[in-house]
Amino acid sequence: MKKDVCIVGGGIVGLATAYRLSQSHPDKKIIILEKEARLAAHQTGHNSGVLHSGIYYKPGSLKSTNFREGKKAMEAFCEKEEIDHEICGKVIVALDDSEVERMQNIHERGKANGVNCSLISKERLAEIEPHAAGVGAIHVPEAGIVNYSQVSERLAQRVTEKEGNQIILEAKVTGIRQTSSGVVVQSTKGDHEASLLVNCAGLHSDRVTALGGERAPAKIIPFKGEYYELKDEVKGLCRHLIYPVPDPQFPFLGVHFTRMINGDVECGPNAVLAFGREAYGKLDMNLRDLFESLTYPGFIKMACKHWKMGLGEMWRSYNKAAFVKALQRLVPEIRAKHLKSVPAGIRAQAVTPDGGLADDFLIEDSAHVVNVCNAPSPAATASLNIGKSIVTRLAERF
Repeated sequence: MKKDVCIVGGGIVGLATAYRLSQSHPDKKIIILEKEARLAAHQTGHNSGVLHSGIYYKPGSLKSTNFREGKKAMEAFCEKEEIDHEICGKVIVALDDSEVERMQNIHERGKANGVNCSLISKERLAEIEPHAAGVGAIHVPEAGIVNYSQVSERLAQRVTEKEGNQIILEAKVTGIRQTSSGVVVQSTKGDHEASLLVNCAGLHSDRVTALGGERAPAKIIPFKGEYYELKDEVKGLCRHLIYPVPDPQFPFLGVHFTRMINGDVECGPNAVLAFGREAYGKLDMNLRDLFESLTYPGFIKMACKHWKMGLGEMWRSYNKAAFVKALQRLVPEIRAKHLKSVPAGIRAQAVTPDGGLADDFLIEDSAHVVNVCNAPSPAATASLNIGKSIVTRLAERF
């Protein structure tokens, strides 16, 4: 049977889009194609589970508007569905006087975005996070934590309880043919016809865009984020969330401490080029993916610009002492013996041909297709609002 909408990708953005569509247009029939044997297997399932406040983002950008509304929507969904979550707050720490001005700029940006945040003294920081270093901090009491895999499972449940909606696992998309009335999506689980297609393929979004006959505005370059976890006896070194003031010259936030909803505390991540889009282990490699990354002009330009920081990240990847030293800048009491390794995650970093790092959402339309070409971290927080905006685009075609 022909569906109204086919969604490629069973991560949280694809599931949130299906959920929003099923709520606002219950008469529309939806099919989700996921290439793995389970939902939320990649970026969503490797997420540390932070409910971000949107403090960092340029006021007026798609990121800032989506995260503010998206966070409220995610909290409301978790309340309604009785999903474990906690508004625990976080601190963004200036480690020395050279970082104070950058900290103040982030505070001003947060205020402009409507974030509940305040500058606090070293003494107040010690009350909130007694083991954190720093000369001052931004306190963001509205930041929180949740399990996004659990959210994804509930979204899927709500979508499929409506008659006519389907989720098909192990259905890797191999081709997309656009017709005068819609699309035919070829997959390892057969061909599926739909009036409209939404590409939420995450780490493979540029490839799925190409399958549909379109050119993605940026190529996905996979960056691996490696973590450690605090052993039980030292979990008290971090009460909530401890972040550094980010370096504006680098697209990632730097290593930080995250208390998760299950009580564990993660430390990290670093950011190193992954040798494949799904190469999570240190020795994992996909030669096709790696060749594409290393020969892409945009990556070469980016690497030339950030080579020094890239080498530092690689050094921390293979040298635990160097990783520990980075963590000690935030929490000086940390020692190597306090840490145990946990699985890494991979971030889909969209890189433009000129070497730029796409930091905002990139959502592009054609007659029958909506391609989510970039939904950068932390898109999980904003997923319900991203889904809502995609459904608005779809509704214009119904």
